[in-house]
Amino acid sequence: MTLIKSISGIRGTIGGSAEDSLNPVDASRFSAAYAKWILANAEGSNNKVVLGRDARVSGGWLSQIVSGTLQAMGVDVLDLGLSTTPTVELAVEMENAAGGIILTASHNPANWNALKLLNSKGEFISADAMKEILDDAEAGNYEFVDYKKTGTVTEDDTYIDKHIEKILALDLVDVEAIKSKKFRVVIDCVNSTGGIAVPKLLNALGVDHTEELFCEPNGRFPHNPEPLPEHISELCRTLENGNYHLGIIVDPDVDRLALVTEDGTPYGEEYTLVTVADYVLGKTVGNTVSNMSSTRALRDVTEKHGGEYTAAAVGEVNVVKMMKDTNAIIGGEGNGGVILPELHYGRDALVGIALFLSKLATFEGSANMLRASYPSYHISKNKIELTPEIDVDLILEKMQERYANQPVNTLDGVKIEFGKEWVHLRKSNTEPIIRIYSESETERTAEHLAQKIISDIKEILQSNNEVEEEA
Repeated sequence: MTLIKSISGIRGTIGGSAEDSLNPVDASRFSAAYAKWILANAEGSNNKVVLGRDARVSGGWLSQIVSGTLQAMGVDVLDLGLSTTPTVELAVEMENAAGGIILTASHNPANWNALKLLNSKGEFISADAMKEILDDAEAGNYEFVDYKKTGTVTEDDTYIDKHIEKILALDLVDVEAIKSKKFRVVIDCVNSTGGIAVPKLLNALGVDHTEELFCEPNGRFPHNPEPLPEHISELCRTLENGNYHLGIIVDPDVDRLALVTEDGTPYGEEYTLVTVADYVLGKTVGNTVSNMSSTRALRDVTEKHGGEYTAAAVGEVNVVKMMKDTNAIIGGEGNGGVILPELHYGRDALVGIALFLSKLATFEGSANMLRASYPSYHISKNKIELTPEIDVDLILEKMQERYANQPVNTLDGVKIEFGKEWVHLRKSNTEPIIRIYSESETERTAEHLAQKIISDIKEILQSNNEVEEEA
């Protein structure tokens, strides 16, 4: 069993002892500390918090605990019930709320859950704010209100519809072109809230036929919910054996989007954002942002359209900040996360679907042909496990020195560029591991590049051991 309290929030497995799982006690303490932060930072008399959850089995009781705790702290709750992460983010903005909480462990298995915290802009709170909340939760540094000041709770299950309405209102979304193509689409929503939102969206966009796989929002995930090629075999088989134009899969909280072409071939999560950005930039020249571990193809597409690409540190909050700093009109992460600032600053699979279908509808060819129209890169993902006493920062510093003649970015770990190839080294925040991402035009060369870097690290480790022994 696992419980992780970090600047990303509180998440863990359900069941087990209070010390090593996500449990009612910690959920209440964490919610109380967040409520204290909300009340201290709320503008005027606004103390409303929007609450929503994905379809995990544990979400029902967890939602009751979080809602009750917020009310006991004097915070009003707008409960959206079963919802999506981007829908809650939008609702915070539309309600002028003081914040929001999404109960979801994103792509983690069904025995996990988490509390994700939003600020008054509907964006994830900063690292400093999260540290303050974690410290207060750990110390029990909060006070509940007198019964006369107890917060209220209001339920509203209409926000997914409002979310879709705002997507349809975007000039970039070409509903008429989508309707004219009479698309036949297969969707896999892993029995979570995408099963509510995605069919509604496709119907509103005028998709001719939608074949639904795993769209009952009961939280019983039929496969690993992370939308990777190895987890979506049934969706791929359905496309391969049927007469369809596209396959769509979202993760449990609907902020990541993966696609499958008409012959059952995975489109590639990295290329969700690349394709959407190509479409957006084809309408308006502008800048783009993705994290440092995402494909170079976004940079290629951006520069083709006359825009400027910038890499951000890994993490949605960092990507959003960089997008604001560079006035980016489209951005996101290579895990299928699309961020369109015109709608809101958050990864949103629903707007990603609408923009991708608009691109496909106006492209002369199939999804397979569309994917083939982009530069093809391959990313290799590796890691080196280290003993706890090893100084990971020192290793990264030595790697930076070793490749000082190459373009090096130290914004988030060390990223080294070799022409169109690159390697990104990052240390884990929770364990003694260096994560190694490498990209090249072929899978073989990407893996070879990673192994070269791993060899360098081992050489540094051996050299350091020899120095210590001599001392």
